[in-house]
Formats: sequence, structure tokens, C-alpha cells
Amino acid sequence: MSRAVICDTAAEAVSGIVDGSTILVGGFGMAGLPAVLIDTLIAQGARELTIVSNNAGTADTGLAALLAAGRVSKVICSYPRQSDSYVFDDLYRAGKVALELVPQGNLAERIRAAGAGIGAFYCPTGVGTLLTEGKEIRTIDGRDYALEYPIHGDVALIRAYIGDRSGNLVYRKTARNFGPVMATAAALTIAEVSRVVDTGQLDPEGIVTPGIYVDRILETNA
Repeated sequence: MSRAVICDTAAEAVSGIVDGSTILVGGFGMAGLPAVLIDTLIAQGARELTIVSNNAGTADTGLAALLAAGRVSKVICSYPRQSDSYVFDDLYRAGKVALELVPQGNLAERIRAAGAGIGAFYCPTGVGTLLTEGKEIRTIDGRDYALEYPIHGDVALIRAYIGDRSGNLVYRKTARNFGPVMATAAALTIAEVSRVVDTGQLDPEGIVTPGIYVDRILETNA
């Protein structure tokens, strides 16, 4: 049976993350954002990170704070700009951070493909736009598709509602978003949860992320 490491501190949870890592970060805006893990990663000091997330940070907290600290070299996301994304805006316009823009469905599927062991897949989204420029295009049943490759992570930082000591996770409503697919696609998955319970206390039918995908859990009581 898989047994995740229950970390005593946030510093323990993010220990070992190295410069140049590709980090998958769950969340849709603030919903499901592993804020404690991100703040601790800033203190931990890893640099030249590639961040894969739905958006590029809001206001000056979370991913925006990580960007402002100068720790990120590239962002792969679907929504880099919104009314309060001024940290990313300034860095991008100054040429201090690179951007790979990926349609949201493609982003989720590319991460899912990494977790499922799929080498690549064809998708019609973005064909005929700058988003698929330079990509292989194939016509299937009269429709054009672009070849998309998986996005693997060295680390996944995700937020769940409850985790058990075997690493099984359940989520709360829309906070689920990218967490389940990201957990499968990283070499090291770290989950921030509101509560840790003993193995067997979660209803097996309600478990979304099996513990086999989770390496470390941090209880934040948030």
C-alpha cells in the first residue's frame, strides 16, 4: 500500500526542489491554489523555474509573488492576462519571463497525456492561428489537427480538501480543477490539504486522486 510522507513543516514539504525545475501548480485563480506551498517555495529559493498553471498569478500573492521574487524563467498557461495580472505583465514586457500560451482544454489534455503515458495526440484547437505555428498538422476525416505533446512536471504542487495517510485525496467543489491531472504527471507530487485523516476514513468511492500519485502531504488547517 502506498504511504505518503506527512510533512511536519511546509519547508519539509518543498525540500529538494532544484533550480530549473518544471513545476505544475494547481488552481483556477485562487480556487485550489496551494498558497502555502508557493509561499514556502519562495523562501526555499529555487530559481529558473518553469511554471505550468491555468493563469500567471493574480495581484501580488501566490504565483504573482513567486514571479515578483524573480524565481520564474517561463510560464506555460492559458490565461496570462487579467485585470490584476500586473506582475506578470511587467515582467513579460521587460523580457524577463517567457510565455507559452496554451488553450485551456489543450493544457489539461497535455498534462493528462503525460500522466497516462501518451506520447502525443492530435487536436483541432488553435489550428490556423499563431498557437499552432510550426506544429505538425494532419488532416483527419476532412478536418485539420495539430500535434500536441505532453507536459511533464518535475514537481506538482496541488491543493486538496482532505488527504489520508496513504496519500489518497478528495477535493472541495471547483477547487478540484487541475489537481487530479497534475498529480499524475509529475515525478514528485506535493499536496496541501486542510486535514489529514487515517487511512480507511475516506470513502473509497469518493477518492479522486489515489495515493499512488502522491508523495508528500502538508496539513495547513486552512
